Amino acid sequence: MTEDILRQPIAIRRWIAATLLALTGCATTSPHATQPLPPGSLYVALGSSYAAGAGIGPIVPGTPKRCGQTVNNYPRLLAERLGLHLVDASCGGATTANILGPWSELPAQIAAVAPDTRLVTVTIGGNDVGYVRDLFQTMCRGARCPSALPVTDADWATLERNMRQIARDVQQRAPRAKLVFVDYLRIIPDGALCPAVALNPDQAALSREKFRRLASLTARVARDEGAMLLPAGKLSDAHHACSSEPWAQAFPAKAAPWHPTAAGHAAIADALAGKLAPR
Repeated sequence: MTEDILRQPIAIRRWIAATLLALTGCATTSPHATQPLPPGSLYVALGSSYAAGAGIGPIVPGTPKRCGQTVNNYPRLLAERLGLHLVDASCGGATTANILGPWSELPAQIAAVAPDTRLVTVTIGGNDVGYVRDLFQTMCRGARCPSALPVTDADWATLERNMRQIARDVQQRAPRAKLVFVDYLRIIPDGALCPAVALNPDQAALSREKFRRLASLTARVARDEGAMLLPAGKLSDAHHACSSEPWAQAFPAKAAPWHPTAAGHAAIADALAGKLAPR
């Protein structure tokens, strides 16, 4: 067969190679990805404030106040939509290290994943590389404002290694669970900025680059580790902070600046429901 392929014109050989690569990627997807989620299935949500729902509604009673879990974040909307039993371990400010290990008084988020878990969603990574931190720094005015802290290739490598470990830990703890990585909603448009996004060209370029690199890294980890991906960033291309229907907001903001809006969380929940329970 190899000799037959080599005799083909180069354009056909490239098409064959691309097709085989696509098929190989499909083969690594978890066999549980296409299985339905029965009502009452255990669902565990992991992640940072982009999962917890910073500032978009009332805090859920009985949850750690500093985590900022709101009653209308995407995990709760999804659980209600599909009739799932939710354990929300997400927490504002969390990094991948806080999913894998304890964080002060909080246990490791991954500890919430039990053998009978059937769904795990993960939105994480921005705090590891200062994505939101740098955006908050742009709100500072004056000569004493701190500059963006450098993020090295080693920092990105650590983030990727930790995200892969999260996927493997989920699969080890809950072999029958669907694992879905949900990347970050778009805030900064690729085109012209608006008054709500008052960044200078260097700040905007840095934010866009981190956004793209986070999305690329998340997609690569999901593909390689056999997980599913919800590309929230791509889905929100027309719903950035300068759009007429923003799914994320800049500054000033009614809720948390540089975070998803209630509409953004609802959109993610809708997209996940369509992915997990297609009609």
